[in-house]
Amino acid sequence: MSDAPRRIRCAIYTRKSSEEGLEQEFNSLDAQREACEAYIASQRAEGWRAMREGYDDGGYSGGNLDRPGLRNLLEDIRDGLVDVIVVYKIDRLSRSLMDFAKLVEVFDEHKVTFVSVTQSFNTTTSMGRLTLNVLLSFAQFEREVTGERIRDKIAASRAKGMWMGGFVPWGYDAVDRKLVINEAEAAQIRYIFERFVELGSATRLTRELVRKGITNKRGRPIDKGFLYKLFRNRVYLGEAVHKGTSYPGEHQAIIDQPLWDKVHAVLKISPRTRANNTRAQTPAMLKGLLFTETGVAMTPTHTRKGERLYRYYVSMDAVHNRIGENDALPRRLNAGMVESVVIQELRRMLTTPVIVARAIEAARELKPNINENDVIAALSGFGELWQTLFPAEQARIARLLIQRVIVNDNSIDVDLCTKGLGPIIHDMLAPRKAA
Repeated sequence: MSDAPRRIRCAIYTRKSSEEGLEQEFNSLDAQREACEAYIASQRAEGWRAMREGYDDGGYSGGNLDRPGLRNLLEDIRDGLVDVIVVYKIDRLSRSLMDFAKLVEVFDEHKVTFVSVTQSFNTTTSMGRLTLNVLLSFAQFEREVTGERIRDKIAASRAKGMWMGGFVPWGYDAVDRKLVINEAEAAQIRYIFERFVELGSATRLTRELVRKGITNKRGRPIDKGFLYKLFRNRVYLGEAVHKGTSYPGEHQAIIDQPLWDKVHAVLKISPRTRANNTRAQTPAMLKGLLFTETGVAMTPTHTRKGERLYRYYVSMDAVHNRIGENDALPRRLNAGMVESVVIQELRRMLTTPVIVARAIEAARELKPNINENDVIAALSGFGELWQTLFPAEQARIARLLIQRVIVNDNSIDVDLCTKGLGPIIHDMLAPRKAA
């Protein structure tokens, strides 16, 4: 068996910050490479061999890692082609201790060592590794001290009410590193705060905003999560917040304190209670339209269990205790269930050829030159439109379209009122024409 040492592949890395003098026949990079080759030759007995590939960065700063020669070197390291990196001085690799630490992580991961020719620094020895650990400790210390300084600066700046950059809040523009009110967006912010106080429901407000086409600063539709963040953002009071503490801001307020207090008084009420209050105040969609097969009207009612609201339609015979053994059923129906079934049936009926033809006739009685394709498109989009309407508007449309709903034990029959098709079609087409 041969006693020859294992062949150690040595990559030489050279760098010069400026391009000055690189055009010379023998420049700084050549001098660095010559010194590194001489050092590798002195270690020939240990099996060291210089690689032919050149890893040179002429005219690149050592303050960052964005260098083509260094990138090529790191790729070869990851491919397992390098055993030792030889540099003229440590700062040829990097002038930043934090970047240096990142490089060392890559070197350790792939079991690569490095040597500085002009400095007593060689990670192939125990003393070199000790020196490396000391440098890395200082790098960690530098990172922590820098982080503390940045955090202290941010805290001090926020305490003075300064805006510290980042995403510009909706309602403001960034001008010369300061927040300046965007009047068009600010008007939308005020409208949202005021409407929430009036409606008391984030669900209803989001539907209204979608229907009106109001979007946030990024052009995205507004959902309930966005609304709740908006209502709790004290920047709209003209304040700067840092770690839960508010300070007077340099920017102007969009919302005054009384309106802010009204919104937060509503938010203190649980969402379930607010939703139940909204439902209780909303007219039942099928009030006056729902009957049993024997002709007995069913009236809306509701009951509460804790904060939960339960809605029903109850037979008038049951209300007045006129129920006998042979009286027709049902006596009580879940309101949400029966309303959902009725709407599904309405959507189905509005796409049938007979109803479409009647709808076109009814629409032309109000507007003779109405486009037939517009009517068909409006009817096909009825379901999507329905989801954006307030419950009160849904109840109004139900009264226009439904003549009577008859329920029994096994089925629900909907009698359509074709006379109401004309006004509904014009209501549905109006937004399109306005757009």
